[in-house]
Amino acid sequence: MDRTMGLLEGQMTGTLGREIISTRQEKLAELARIEPKRVLTTLAHHIDEVWLREAYRRTRKDGAVGIDGVTAAQYEAELEANLKSLLERFKSGRYRAPAVRRVHIPKPGKAKKTRPIGIPTLEDKVLQRAVLMVLEPIYEQDFLDCSYGFRPGRSAHQALDALWRGLMTMGGGWIIDLDIQSFFDDVDWDHLRRFLDQRVRDGVIRRAIGKWLNAGVMESGEVSHPERGTPQGGVVSPLLSNLYLHEVLDVWFEHEVKPRLRGRAFEVRFADDAALVFEREEDARRVLAVLSKRFAKYGLRLHPEKTRLVDFRSPPRAGGGSSQRERSFALLGFTHFWGRSRKGRWVVQRKTAKDRFTRALRDIGHWCRAHRHWPVAAQQAALRRKLKGHYAYYGITGNGRALDRFLHEVRRLWRKWLHRRSWCGRMTWEKFVRLTARYPLPPPRVVHSVYRRAATP
Repeated sequence: MDRTMGLLEGQMTGTLGREIISTRQEKLAELARIEPKRVLTTLAHHIDEVWLREAYRRTRKDGAVGIDGVTAAQYEAELEANLKSLLERFKSGRYRAPAVRRVHIPKPGKAKKTRPIGIPTLEDKVLQRAVLMVLEPIYEQDFLDCSYGFRPGRSAHQALDALWRGLMTMGGGWIIDLDIQSFFDDVDWDHLRRFLDQRVRDGVIRRAIGKWLNAGVMESGEVSHPERGTPQGGVVSPLLSNLYLHEVLDVWFEHEVKPRLRGRAFEVRFADDAALVFEREEDARRVLAVLSKRFAKYGLRLHPEKTRLVDFRSPPRAGGGSSQRERSFALLGFTHFWGRSRKGRWVVQRKTAKDRFTRALRDIGHWCRAHRHWPVAAQQAALRRKLKGHYAYYGITGNGRALDRFLHEVRRLWRKWLHRRSWCGRMTWEKFVRLTARYPLPPPRVVHSVYRRAATP
């Protein structure tokens, strides 16, 4: 009885805390909205025990541990005491940001290249989450509609939808396909501080951000201290990165570039992936000529080979002589190209990008090989989850062929490794067909339909 009452009380306290925090965030957002030029100097007072407790609730508990080796279960054993200590150290300035543990994961589509990921300690994640909960409502009022990455209520599919609708409205155009080299490693701290100064000058919060930037990176038991960049894996890093590109690219393009163009133009950006679309070729070439200088001014580099100008006008408007490959581009895992609809109209179509398709199949092949001795029912359940996850992202209008092919290749890989799990009981295709009738894999489905969204008021 006492335990039940305690649980109910905890649930009520948590619900009340979330309501209080939501109200505070709404007030912060409203203040930032009605006074877009105001510099905010007192923000840290919002972070109290209730705020930290909610930050802890929103923090992933199943992630890898940081350099201190503390797990969520260990931290939660003395949660209230730990949060009180964290709050006191944060407010007094005695908090010391620990170095992040660096691991390397394979880069998509590049077998021999890796992407460094920083893993903060659990306590560091909680405090970063608390600061993010203060800053996010403010900067959400400043960020432009062209930005979709790592923002609440926004997704990659919304970015793809905005790009599709913009291209269809303009009848295609000239596209600058941007590729920023090592963006997260090249963020200049002096420029970042200046960008932060335009909105947030709270000493406690700014001091914490400075500590996270200077925390250092532990790799192979040694700590190094980079002089630039925002570590991938940090909770607050996506917002800082968005702020950087907001100032370097979004604001510049919207307020300085577009008013000087002769034709229409728009931008779609998801984190450091961006496409600039122009109605007129001369506008696109003028912007492309100054783009490298603009990025270099802020310590960023455009890939000289991957950043390119694409003639993406609809076929009736486009000139001849260029291949479909030259008149297509990749963004957010999809290759975008012109094709005929069922009614014979020219429409922008999307299919799974070749490198993403290959990587996904390679991962499933490795999984089937490693788990070929599992019971068939367990293998089927896992493959169903993987396929549904694939459809959840790549199941968009016009991508049916790629989804069908993906399912076919998954079935082939599954049969291959079932066939090889022993020398007896060969898995012929006839036998495999009977097996999949009993243990079926989910068929492809369109999860994100442009036509359904068009019908939604």
